[in-house]
Amino acid sequence: MKPYQETEAFFSDLFDDLFPLLRSITGPGLRESYRILGQYMPFEKMRVNSGEKVFDWTVPEEWRCSEAYLEGPDGTRVVDMAVSNLHVLNYSAPVDETLSLEDLQAHLYSNPDLPTAVPYVASYYSRKWGFCLSHQQREQLDPGMYRAVIKSEFIQGGVDLVQSQLSGQSDKEILLSSYMCHPSLANNELSGPLVLLGLYHRIKSWKSRRHNFRFVLHPETIGSLCFLHLHHEELRKNLVGGAVLNMMGGKQTSLMFKHSVLENGVIDKAVTHLSKLGHDVRTMGFDPNSGADERQYASPGFQFPVLNVSRDFYPGYEGYHSSLDTKEYMDIKQIMRSIDELEQVLKAADECVKYQNLAPYGEPQLGPRGLYETFSYVDPDLSDQENRQKRFEEMCRIKMLLTYCDGKNDAIDIAEKYNCSVLDMSQTIETLEHHDLLQMIKL
Repeated sequence: MKPYQETEAFFSDLFDDLFPLLRSITGPGLRESYRILGQYMPFEKMRVNSGEKVFDWTVPEEWRCSEAYLEGPDGTRVVDMAVSNLHVLNYSAPVDETLSLEDLQAHLYSNPDLPTAVPYVASYYSRKWGFCLSHQQREQLDPGMYRAVIKSEFIQGGVDLVQSQLSGQSDKEILLSSYMCHPSLANNELSGPLVLLGLYHRIKSWKSRRHNFRFVLHPETIGSLCFLHLHHEELRKNLVGGAVLNMMGGKQTSLMFKHSVLENGVIDKAVTHLSKLGHDVRTMGFDPNSGADERQYASPGFQFPVLNVSRDFYPGYEGYHSSLDTKEYMDIKQIMRSIDELEQVLKAADECVKYQNLAPYGEPQLGPRGLYETFSYVDPDLSDQENRQKRFEEMCRIKMLLTYCDGKNDAIDIAEKYNCSVLDMSQTIETLEHHDLLQMIKL
């Protein structure tokens, strides 16, 4: 195992390790994916067992599939899971049956709108068997008898989840989540976990964190429901913001943030703030008709402040849920770019806390602390003009913070009063904390 590196080569190799695995909402492919990623970030494992009731859902039996193929009339394999794991209906029931092409058609899945693509199709909660193939290939199947073989089984297992946490200066937390449950799909399946891994290492390297950060991976829908089943009480107490990461690669030039249901999280506020200042982000209101696990967090019993962030989910892309969703389409460069862009948003969200001025009676004397010019003469040398402008702007930020850090305004509120980015305020805040002039209010 090579150590974690934030390079295109590292993420490309990691993608190649993960892509061929037959993942589903349960099973060995999912666990092997966690094992591979777990080499680069520490995971706490969780499981909810098959048959357990999770709100209105029941955790299904675990699915395992070792082989799946379709033999044509001449005995050759015309469809084979060994070539692409998209060829088997995900969660397919077992079968070993010989039948005519006419009877076989009811068990074949293709998409005439994408005639060269193999579609991804799943049937988690209804027992069926079947194969997926391109519509072009389907139309060229010869008449005759076919042998359908799917070596699968259903066992008592469970839904597996993993999480990792980075502690901060308060008990309040920011949740970052992505899903793993699709087989060989690039942007739809692997872009989110890859960005999540990159963000874990970025945030781990920060000099300080105002919030705890929790990183979670699980299968889509049933996985987030299981996570909420296990952790909703602590989330209700401490969660102040979260994001579900999916489809982080692709062709769009900017990230799209779909706000949380009440638009009241620290990431919601950070995105709105940065958007006002011209940062290249797209935003939209909450919509339960599309998206991913943010819908579970938004349900009336929770209404947690978890939004969705994606690059290509809105307006979507042609190869969604098909063999056209490739590494080339996803683009490792876009994964690196998403890590960069999301880190800036999360830095802004992390500053969405309130501070108390520790010297609130009049303005504190800044000169002895090295924060104010002690000599009133202004050097007319124009070569120093840029530095003088920087010192002036820093002094303005200091005065804004000392005036408005009254326990009522958070750092984003204050930055907007000065019409500057909270990212520019953060270093000034650290300076004032160092001189015991500001203190974060822990909620």
